[in-house]
Amino acid sequence: MRSVAVVGTGLIGTSIALSLRDRGITPYLLDENPEAAHTAADLGAGVVGAPRTPVDLAVLAVPPQHVATSLHQQQVRGLAHDFTDVSSVKVRPQAEAAELGCDLARFVGGHPMAGREQSGPLAAQADLFHGRPWVLTPAGSAGERAVGRATALAELCGARPVVMEPSQHDRAVALVSHTPHLVASLLAARLLHGDEDHLQLAGQGLRDATRIAAGDADLWTDILSSNAAAVAEVLTDLALELGAAVDALKELAEAPSAHGPAGRAHLNDALARGVRGRGLIQGRAPEGLSLSGAGAGT
Repeated sequence: MRSVAVVGTGLIGTSIALSLRDRGITPYLLDENPEAAHTAADLGAGVVGAPRTPVDLAVLAVPPQHVATSLHQQQVRGLAHDFTDVSSVKVRPQAEAAELGCDLARFVGGHPMAGREQSGPLAAQADLFHGRPWVLTPAGSAGERAVGRATALAELCGARPVVMEPSQHDRAVALVSHTPHLVASLLAARLLHGDEDHLQLAGQGLRDATRIAAGDADLWTDILSSNAAAVAEVLTDLALELGAAVDALKELAEAPSAHGPAGRAHLNDALARGVRGRGLIQGRAPEGLSLSGAGAGT
C-alpha cells in the first residue's frame, strides 16, 4: 500500500496519519473543518487536500452516524480504490451504507481499540495504536484487496488486526467500552451535587473511575445512540445488580442486626465478583476511548 487519504483529522484520524508518516507514507488530509486539517498538517501528519488520482485506501475517521454518507460521497468522487472506517460501531453504519448503494466490495469496517479522553488533532499521537487490537469487520462481499489493505493499515500503525462479525463487535464494545463510558459519566455527574468540602477529599480512585467521562459529549451521544440496543442490554443487567446492592445497603442501614449477615454476604459477593472480573483484563493492553476515536475525528 503506497497511498492513503484520511477523511477526518481529529484524534484518531491524525494519529493514523502520523503513524503512516513514520512508515514513509504521506497521507492526504481532508476535513469539513479546514482549520483541523491544517493543524494536523502542521503537526507533520500529511498534506491538506484531495489527491489528483485515487489513492490505494481512504480512512474514514468520522463519527458512526456519518460513516455511510461519507463512504458514499467519497466513492462517488473517486477518492480511493478501497475504503475503511474507524468508528466504534459497525452494524448500523454498514447497513446504512448498503441502503445508500455503496460498493461494499471495496469497504472494510475497522475499529482501532485505542484513544484518549482528549479530542482533536492536537491530542494525536503517532504511537497511539502500538500493541492495541484493531478490529476488522469485512462484509461477506468485501474483496480480498480491500481486506488486505485494511489489514496493512492496522499493521503499519503498530496494531494487532482482529477479525470479527459486525454484531459480535458491537456486543463486545458495549461491554468493554460504551457502557463503562456511560457509567463513568453518570458517576462523574453525581459530583455536581457534592459540596466543595466533599470534593476536596477526592482521591486517585475517583479520578481513575471517572477519567473517561471527560470525553466529548456530542461524540459519545452519537456512539451510544448508534449502538443503543447492545448498550441497553448490558446496562439493564447492571441496573439489576445496582438495585440489589441498594436494597442490601438499605436493609443494613435500617436494621443491621436483623439483616446484617445476608446484607454483608450480598455486598461481599458483589465485590468478590468484581475482583474476579477485573482479573480477567489485568495485564492486558489497556483500552482507551474507541474510537471513540473513530468519531473524534473520534
